[in-house]
Amino acid sequence: MKRQLLLLVVLAALCSTSCGNKCDRALEPVNFTEVSIDDSFWNPIFDRHKEVTLDVCIDQIENQTGRIRNFENAAKREGAHSGIFFDDSDVYKALEGMAYSLQLRPDPELEAKCDEWIDKFAAAQLEDGYLYTFYTLTGLDGRWTDCDKHEMYCAGHMIEAAVAYYKATGKRKFLDVAIGMADYMMTVFGPGKRDWVPGHEEIELALVKLYDVTGRKKYLDFAEWLLEERGHGHFVGPDRGTSYYQDNVPVNEISEICGHAVRAMYLYCGMADVAALKGRKDYVAALERVWSDVVERNMYITGGIGSSWHNEGFTEDYDLPNKEAYCETCASVGMILWNWRMNLMSGDSKYADVVERALYNGAIDGMSLSGDRFFYVNPLESDGNHHRQAWYGCACCPSQVCRFIPSIGNYIYARSADALYVNLFISSETDGFKMETGYPYESTVAMTFTKNTRKALKVRIPGWCGNYTVDCGDKDCNETVESGYLCLDASWKEGDKVTVTFDMPVEAVSADPRVKADLGRRAVCRGPLVYCIEEIDNPSTYDLPLTGDTTFETSFDTEKLGGIMTITDSEGHNYIPYFTWDNREASRMQVWLPIELVIELQTIS
Repeated sequence: MKRQLLLLVVLAALCSTSCGNKCDRALEPVNFTEVSIDDSFWNPIFDRHKEVTLDVCIDQIENQTGRIRNFENAAKREGAHSGIFFDDSDVYKALEGMAYSLQLRPDPELEAKCDEWIDKFAAAQLEDGYLYTFYTLTGLDGRWTDCDKHEMYCAGHMIEAAVAYYKATGKRKFLDVAIGMADYMMTVFGPGKRDWVPGHEEIELALVKLYDVTGRKKYLDFAEWLLEERGHGHFVGPDRGTSYYQDNVPVNEISEICGHAVRAMYLYCGMADVAALKGRKDYVAALERVWSDVVERNMYITGGIGSSWHNEGFTEDYDLPNKEAYCETCASVGMILWNWRMNLMSGDSKYADVVERALYNGAIDGMSLSGDRFFYVNPLESDGNHHRQAWYGCACCPSQVCRFIPSIGNYIYARSADALYVNLFISSETDGFKMETGYPYESTVAMTFTKNTRKALKVRIPGWCGNYTVDCGDKDCNETVESGYLCLDASWKEGDKVTVTFDMPVEAVSADPRVKADLGRRAVCRGPLVYCIEEIDNPSTYDLPLTGDTTFETSFDTEKLGGIMTITDSEGHNYIPYFTWDNREASRMQVWLPIELVIELQTIS
C-alpha cells in the first residue's frame, strides 16, 4: 500500500511538471506505461529481453568486464580503471533498461539488483557531486580538460537512468545522485563561467528529462545553454574537425547532417526537446532542414544511417555502400528517438514512417532472435563473415538495445486535445481503445473503442501503402486525410469498431539513381519490412539476377526463424526479413539484388 501511495504522489508530480501548456507540440506522447501490449510479433521479443537480454547485460557488467568494478574502486578512491573511459554509460543504460522493465513488470529480484548498483554509484560520487569513474581513478586533475572524454555523455545516461528508476519505484537515491552531478556541472559551466561543448551529445536531452521530473527550470536553461555553445570555437579536444562533433555551425543554422551519426541523433533530440519547451522556432526550422538531408540523401532503405566506418557517420550525399555500411544499431535507435519527437512537434505522419522503418529493420536487427547476441554494425551485404557478438569492448549497442526494447510502447500512440493518433500497428490497449493486428506480416488492423468518447481517431497511412480500405460498420466516420493520417471523426460508443486494411504487395524497389552502390539493383520489400536473401536458403540461386518478369509469392513459415513471412520469387530466390539474418550458420547475405534488365519489375499482392 505504501508503494502504491508513493507512486501516486510521483505520478501527480510528473503530471504537474511535464510540459503542461508550455509545450509547443502538436501532439502529446502516450507513455509506454499507459499501453498494454499483447502482440504475436512483439511478445517474443519482449520475453527474450526480460528472460535473456537483461541477464546478459548484468553478467557482462558484473562478471565479464570491469564496468561495475570501476564504481567499486572509485568508491574506495583506489585501484585501476579498466576498459574504455566512457564505460560508465553502459552500466547506466543497462540499469535504465532494468527500470523500464520494472515499470512494466515488477520484479523484486531485479529491483534489488538495481538498488545494489545504485549504492555503488552513490558511494563513488565525490562530495562536490562529480561522478565519473575514469578521472576519479586516473587523476582528478584531468577533469574537464578534454571535451571528447565523455564526462557529460555519461552524466546524461546517468540522469536518464535515474529518472527512469525514480518513475519505476519512487525511490530518490539515484535521482539525488544525478541531481548532484547536474548541480555540480552548473557550478563549473554556464553563463559567466566556463564554455564547454560536449564531444558526444546526450546530456542535453537528459537535462530536459531532469527538468521534467523535478520542475526545476535551471536544468532546461542549462540544456539550451549547452546547445547554444556549439559552432563558436569552444571545443577543446582531439582535432577530428568541427563537423565530426556537430560543432561547425550554431545549431540554429544546421542544414546538413555531418560527423558521427549517433552524436548527431542525440543532438537533434535535445534540440527538439528544448524547442518544444522554449518555443525555439529557429531550432524547429533547422531540424526540418536537416531531416530532409538525412532522409532524402543519407538514409539506407532499412532506416539505418552512417555509411562510413572512418567516422562512424557521414561522408557525402548518396554515399551508401552496402557491404561497407556502418549503420550502427545506436544510430537506428537514435533515428527513432528523433523522429518520434518530430512527429510530436508537427503531427506529420512522415516522421512516424521513419520511426517504423528504423524500428522494424535497423533497430531490432541489433539483437539476435535468441536475445543474447548483438550487432554493432548493420551492413546490407555480407560475405558470411559478419556476425553478432555476445558483447563488445565498446558496448554501447547492447546496452542501447537493453534500454530501448521495453520502451517500444512509447511509439504506438499519441494524443491531442481532440484526437487519438495511431502511429504503429501493434496489438495493444490504452485508455478507452484496443487494437488487434497481425502486423507487420498481416495488413488488417482492427480497432475497438472500449469506452465512449468524442475524440477523433487518426490512423497513420504508411508511406509504403498505395491503397487501403476502411470499415466503420454502420457509423458515419466523416473520413478525411490530413498530414498522412486517415481521420475518422465521430461520437464513439463503447464497442464501436473500425477496421483498416492496407494493401501490402511485395515490391521490388529501386534506389535513387545517384546512389552508385545500388545502380542496376532492386531491393525486395513488403509493408514496413525490408527483405534479404541468405545463401543458406539459396545455394543454387544466390548469384542469379532478377529479371523484368520476376513475380513473387508469400507464405508464413511457422518453423523458420521463430515464425516469419517468407517470400519466394519466380527466379527461385527465397527471402527472409532483414532483421532475421545471421541467426543461423554463417552465410552470405544481400539486400540489393542485381537485375538482368533495367526496367520496372512486376509487383503482386
